[in-house]
Amino acid sequence: MQYDNGGELLVAHLESLGIDTVFGIVSVHNLPLVEAVDRHLRFVPVRHEATAVNAADGYGRARGSIGCALTSTGTGAGNAAGSLIEALSAGTAVLHVTGQVESQYLGSGRGFIHETKDQLGMLGAVSTYAATVTSANDAGRVLREAGAAALATPGGPASVEWPIDLQYAAQEDAGDAVSSGEAPAPHAAELAAAQALLAESRRPLIWAGGGARHAGRELAALLEATGAGLLSSNSGRGSVPEDHPLVIGNFATNPAVRALLADADVLVTIGTHFRSNETADYNLKLPGAHIQIDADAAALGRVYPARHVLHAEAAAVLPALTGAAVRADADWSARVTAVRDEVRAALHDDIGPQAALCDALAAALPRGAVVARDVTIPSSSWGNRLLPIHDPRANVFPRGGGIGQGLGMGIGAALARPDEPTVVIVGDGGLAVHFGELLTVAQERPRLTLIVFNDGGYGVLRNMQDKYGERRSGVDLFTPDFGPLAAACALPYARIAAPEEAAPVLQAALASDGPTLVEVDLTALGPMKNPFTPPVKIPTA
Repeated sequence: MQYDNGGELLVAHLESLGIDTVFGIVSVHNLPLVEAVDRHLRFVPVRHEATAVNAADGYGRARGSIGCALTSTGTGAGNAAGSLIEALSAGTAVLHVTGQVESQYLGSGRGFIHETKDQLGMLGAVSTYAATVTSANDAGRVLREAGAAALATPGGPASVEWPIDLQYAAQEDAGDAVSSGEAPAPHAAELAAAQALLAESRRPLIWAGGGARHAGRELAALLEATGAGLLSSNSGRGSVPEDHPLVIGNFATNPAVRALLADADVLVTIGTHFRSNETADYNLKLPGAHIQIDADAAALGRVYPARHVLHAEAAAVLPALTGAAVRADADWSARVTAVRDEVRAALHDDIGPQAALCDALAAALPRGAVVARDVTIPSSSWGNRLLPIHDPRANVFPRGGGIGQGLGMGIGAALARPDEPTVVIVGDGGLAVHFGELLTVAQERPRLTLIVFNDGGYGVLRNMQDKYGERRSGVDLFTPDFGPLAAACALPYARIAAPEEAAPVLQAALASDGPTLVEVDLTALGPMKNPFTPPVKIPTA
C-alpha cells in the first residue's frame, strides 16, 4: 500500500487496531500525524503529554484493547515517561508515537530544537518495545511490531519515534505480517499434578490478579465447580462480578481472610504478581499447596514459592483445572460467604460518613460503568475494595501508585464508552498535578462525573506523619475554591458536605449527559472512624 505521508499510514494502522480516538499535543515535530488523525478519527488535544498517555491507557482499559497517544520529541517525550511507567507497571497496551528531529540530525548533539540525548534509550527504559522509524518504507512494519508487542503478554506501552522528515514523506508499506509468537503452554506433568492436588482439595481458595481479566468466564466456571473463595488483587477485580457470594475481593491482608488462608488446603493464583501493598510488604502467609498460573514466566515463583507452576494464559488452562475439580466442603463455602460479608461490613463501618458516598455510587452507577480512581484516601480505602466492580474493563486506576493520573485515565475511559457515565475519584492534591485537564474536560464534554475529595492537601501522608511523627512536612496545601474554578471552566458544579447530600447530588450528576465537578468537603463531612494510612513500613524507635 502507498500513502501520501506518515499520517495517512498511521491512521490506517490505528483503524486496523480498532482505535477511533487518539490523545496528544500537536507540535512541529508531529504535525503530519496529528492532522491526519484529526481528519479521519477523533483527536483529543490534552494539555500535557503525561495525560495523553494516561488517557490512551484508560481508553484501552475501558475497551479491553489498546489506546494511542501522540507526543512531540525531547521534552514532550520526556513528559510522557512517567505515564509510560504506569502502563508498563500495569501491562496495559498503549501505542505511543512521538516525533523526532530530522533524520539527518539524529544523534548529532548540535542543539536542534526539541532534540534530546538518546531519546530511544529513554523510551526503551519505560516501554516494553521502543524503535525508531528509519525510512519511509519501514514505518508500517515498525508500527505493526509496536502494536503486537503492546498487545502481547505481559504487554505494556510500545513507543515509536518518527523523524519529522520521514513523517512528511510518501510511505510505501509492504504489509508484511508480524509474528505474534507461540502461546505459552504448561508442562503436562505439572498440569496433571495440579489437577490431582485440586481434586483432593476440600478447602480451596483462588486469587485472581490482572492475568484473570480476560478469563472471566473460565474463572467463574472454576469458582462454581469448586465452591472456593475468590480473593483478588486490585488488578483482578471484576473478573468475576463482585456481587457473587463467593467473591471475597481485594481483602487478602484482612485478619479474617488471613485466617482463611491459614486454613485453606490449596490456593490457586491466577496472574497476580503479589505487589507489596497487597501482601503487607510480603508478610502475608500463603498455603504451601500453591498452584500458580501466569503467562509471564518471570512471575512464576518470584515472590512466593509454588508447588506447581503453570506457564499459560489463564483462559487456556483454567478449563483443565475445572474438569478435575471437586466441590468444597459445604461449611467451607459457607465460611467464605460469611467472611465476605464480615470484611465488607467492617470496612463500611470504618469509613464513617464516606460510606454514604460509596453506597450512593453503587446505587446510581449502571452495572459495569467505569470507575476511574486516582491515588487518594477514598480510593485506597473503599474505592479499591468496597465499591463493587462487575467488569474488569470498569476497573481503571494507576496500578503503579503514581498520584495525579486518575483524571487523564478517566477522560480516556469516558471517551471510549460515551454512552454510559464514567466516575473519576480524585483528591484535591492529585487533581492539582494536572489542573489543566479540566480544560480538556470542558472542551470535549465527556459524560464524566469528577468527584474531588477536598481535605486541603495530601491526606494519606498527613495521616502517616500524624501517626508516626511530631510535625507535618509538605502535606498541607493551598486548595482553590472549586465552585468558581468549575465556573471558569464552564463545568457544572455541586458540593457534598453531609452524608444525606450524597445520593441526590450523585444521582443528578450521573444522569447528566455531560461533565460535572462534584466537590466533597471532607472537613464538613467529618472524619472516618479510623483514619487511613497506607500499608508501608515506617521505622519507629
